[in-house]
Amino acid sequence: MRDTQRFNVVTGAFAFTGRYIAHRLLDRGDRVRTLTRNPASRSPFGDQVEARPLDFSDFAGLVASLQGADTLYNTYWVRYASGGVTHDIAVQNSRALLNAAVESGVRRVVQISITKAASDSPLPYFRGKAQVENAVRESGLSYAIVRPAMVFGPGDVLVNNIAWFLRRFPVFPIPGNGTYRVQPVFVQDVAGLAVELADEDANVEVDAVGPESFSYKEMVTLIRNAAGGRARLVHVPAGIVHAMARLGGLMVKDMVLTREEVDGLMAGLLVSSGPPTAGTRFTEWLEAEGATLGNRYASELARHYR
Repeated sequence: MRDTQRFNVVTGAFAFTGRYIAHRLLDRGDRVRTLTRNPASRSPFGDQVEARPLDFSDFAGLVASLQGADTLYNTYWVRYASGGVTHDIAVQNSRALLNAAVESGVRRVVQISITKAASDSPLPYFRGKAQVENAVRESGLSYAIVRPAMVFGPGDVLVNNIAWFLRRFPVFPIPGNGTYRVQPVFVQDVAGLAVELADEDANVEVDAVGPESFSYKEMVTLIRNAAGGRARLVHVPAGIVHAMARLGGLMVKDMVLTREEVDGLMAGLLVSSGPPTAGTRFTEWLEAEGATLGNRYASELARHYR
């Protein structure tokens, strides 16, 4: 039988996916600590979640912060190279964190990865995620690897910001033919799956994907209709989409979209070949949230660095 108050550590509980995992744990009465690159940031949990530094250069500090934890929920990753931290360095950082988890006696690690992670991927993001998965397998820890596809939910930086641009501009670029597939998964479902798998002992690897999949153009059309946007969808080469995203980024002072994200999207990497593992339907969520979707821009840089 589960302890009434189990102690867990979540990396990035002040960000997006980690925040929803922390909420799940608090709701069931667990004690939660977060490791964050910005421990002085304003906490969405008040004093319910203790914050300690996610400082990969301080191995002893990492071990101390993980001491006594039953489960480490690791959402740490970098969306793109920034401040000298490349995907290769993020892999090294992840290995350091796993080593600290072993040293401190953590029972289990739940690693948040991504669909279609592959060690031979030409895309550093997906290749690095696969390397971290390998590090989890080699760590000797009991583990669950959860691979979300395209995560959506309140405040996400993809669906919300697509709606933001669709509401404000006359055209919206679709890279290529727009027929490549995406399989959205609700962030609450990802969190629920992660917490559920933490209570098991067997090693498991599972895609976190919703019950609906769409072509990218179909998905953007659904978002436009739900948000009441008027932008015309225009098919353009991927390079032009990237250039437009850079211009948009200068306007909003954020990284709107990376070239690697465009390439991964067009390669069909945000879908699963397995059955759905989450129940929330993207279309129903859009119907409920469309009136407010995209009213405010969700800044990646503000969330993680400012």
